[in-house]
Amino acid sequence: MRKIECISVFDMLKVGVGPSSSHTLGPWRAAQRWITELKEKDSFNNVENIHIDLFGSLSLTGKGHATDIAVILGLCGHDPVTMDISIINDEIDKIRNSGKLILNGEREIDFSIAEDVKFNRKFLEFHPNGMTFRAQLTSGKKKASSFYSIGGGFVVKKERKNAKKKMERFQGFPFPIEKATDLVNYCHQENKPISAIVLENEKSLRKEEDIDAGLKQIWEVMLESMYVGCHTEGNLPGGLNVKRRAFEMHQRLIGEAKYNNQQEWIGAIRNTEVKFRQILKWVSCFAFSVNEVNASLGRVVTAPTNGSAGTLPAVMMYYIVIENHQATFEDLKRFMLVAGEIGSLFKKGATISAAMGGCQAEIGVSSAMAAGGLTEMLGGTPEQVLMAAEIAMEHHLGLTCDPIAGLVQVPCIERNSMGAIKAINAAEIALESDATKAKVPLDKVIETMWDTAKDMNSKYKETSEGGLAVKVNLSDC
Repeated sequence: MRKIECISVFDMLKVGVGPSSSHTLGPWRAAQRWITELKEKDSFNNVENIHIDLFGSLSLTGKGHATDIAVILGLCGHDPVTMDISIINDEIDKIRNSGKLILNGEREIDFSIAEDVKFNRKFLEFHPNGMTFRAQLTSGKKKASSFYSIGGGFVVKKERKNAKKKMERFQGFPFPIEKATDLVNYCHQENKPISAIVLENEKSLRKEEDIDAGLKQIWEVMLESMYVGCHTEGNLPGGLNVKRRAFEMHQRLIGEAKYNNQQEWIGAIRNTEVKFRQILKWVSCFAFSVNEVNASLGRVVTAPTNGSAGTLPAVMMYYIVIENHQATFEDLKRFMLVAGEIGSLFKKGATISAAMGGCQAEIGVSSAMAAGGLTEMLGGTPEQVLMAAEIAMEHHLGLTCDPIAGLVQVPCIERNSMGAIKAINAAEIALESDATKAKVPLDKVIETMWDTAKDMNSKYKETSEGGLAVKVNLSDC
């Protein structure tokens, strides 16, 4: 299963729109790629009408994950990083009411959401998250292309034409890393922490000032999603009538503190009473806030997926408001570099797709990423960093993905809180351990996770056909 490829921190941490990286961000990106294909083949200006087939998991939970909305927005030329998300519903209503779609913002064609986006329960062989775009041209010819959303916003085609390029980029890394053992060996060889090794690899792809700018944007989106989530009340969309909890949690925790912006807000949190229960509540509040934003088609950072987007920022926020009040961007940069590398090890050796591996592939990986990042920031050795990541995943092995009504709400939002708490605990355990004598190496837990994923019944892999998804009576919601 292990894949030799170049994976950047910006592959593992992407800005996108919720609620799902595999079911929303991936299909959105696939639609954009298809537009590019049509233009490269000089077919774009001859498109008369289009049709999209969504297969497997994209079909079974696509409605709850807004997959149909995502592909339509991609076809319209909107970008998930820059689109004004407040107009999403208006854009979809306009298309639904007019029966017209402006392809890539350039050409108006007839389009019926009900007729031209089809949910097919059939699973394609290559991956559970398959989709096919078809175009009827004015000449009578047809153009079709299939894509697969493999988790974390990554989109591939069956023939993997970009695989060779990724291998070439990997070989160009000063420190090519396939396994955790490679990573720790480079740390000893260079006498550097994990973050420094990862930074050198990133610098082979882009200038350091661009790395800084990109990571600052990542943190700003994380912070914004926490801030918005803590200050937005009401119910989440989708029909389950799930009440947003971060708003009231935050009100009780922040008390009468006054602030006017995000930085003053951070200062106000630092000045709140610090007790064990208060810390637990704050970490849960941060995680809830992000995933409530995610569940309402808000903008978040995949870390490594949208469904697990709250775990890493919650632990990063814990670090700056509880552990280190003098934390700077350089500290957050190191945190994200380590977390991104841990995530890439799981992607290379197993999966970050719930449709392939259940929720262990999302919350489990996000918890491992957060545990590793926090451990380095608290002074841990490279071995302790990897041990913390291993501990976090070890206690998520076998975690199923069984979202009620196909929505990224129950139990998904709470799981981000649990993943964050486990990450902090894993870091503390690793810091108190002789990690050179760890009984379970990180590489072995990654292999075990993949074995577990392959053995897991498909109904527990983001299909909403098993577990909590079939035990809860939706009429009672």
